[in-house]
Amino acid sequence: MTPPERKAPATGRDSASGAGSTGGGGGGADKGRGTREKLIEGALRTLVRQGIAKTSARSIAAEAGVNQALVFYHFGTVDELLVAACRHATEERVALHRDRLDRVTTLAELLSFGREMHARESADGQVTVLAQLLAGAQTHPALGPATAAGLDLWIAEIEKVLTRVLASGPLREYTDPAGLARAVSAAFIGIELYEGVDPEGAHGALAALEQLARLAAAIDTLGPIAQRAVRLHLARTGRRP
Repeated sequence: MTPPERKAPATGRDSASGAGSTGGGGGGADKGRGTREKLIEGALRTLVRQGIAKTSARSIAAEAGVNQALVFYHFGTVDELLVAACRHATEERVALHRDRLDRVTTLAELLSFGREMHARESADGQVTVLAQLLAGAQTHPALGPATAAGLDLWIAEIEKVLTRVLASGPLREYTDPAGLARAVSAAFIGIELYEGVDPEGAHGALAALEQLARLAAAIDTLGPIAQRAVRLHLARTGRRP
C-alpha cells in the first residue's frame, strides 16, 4: 500500500539488496535507454494492474523485471518516472490516432472517432492509466501538470479538427474551437470514467453528444436565407467570448 516516493534514498526500504551489481546504470547499452523504456512500460502496467495506491519502486521494478534501485538511478523519484510514463503513453497514443483525426470532416465523424478510440483505449488499458493518474494527481503534485500536459496534446489535435470542420459553416463566428476542444475532451474523459460505474449511462451520454452533432450538421445544410436567420439570432444572443 506504499504511495509513490518523493525522494530517492541511497538505502532503505526501496533500495534492493545487491543494488551495486545492477544499479548505477552499469552493464552496457541495454542498461541505458533500454532500462528506461522497461521502467516506463513497467510503470504503466503497474498503474493498470495495481492502481496508484500500490505503485512503488518495488512494484514497478517487479513489472519491469529490473532492480528497483534503477528507478532512482534513471528517474530520481517514482513520481518523475510516472511523469515520464504519462508523457510517453500520451505521445504514443496521439501519434497512433493522428492520421485518423486528420481525415475527420464533420462533427459526426469526430464523435464516431471518439467512440472507436474509447473502445480501443479501454481495451488497451489506457483509460485505467488516465483514471489512476487523475486520482494520483490529487495527492502527488508532480502528476497534475504532467497529466494536464498529456491531455493538452489531445486537445491540440481536437482543436485542429474543430477549426477545420467549423470553418465553412454558419457557426464559425460564434464558436471558440479552443474552448470547444477542451469541452469535448473533458466530456470524453468524464464519460470514460463514468462508464466504469454506469455503462448504460455513459452510452446515453455519447448518444446525446451525437444528437448535438446531427443538429449542427442540419444547420450546415440550411439554405442561405435560413442560415442568415441563424446568424442574426446568434448575433442578438452574443458572439463567442
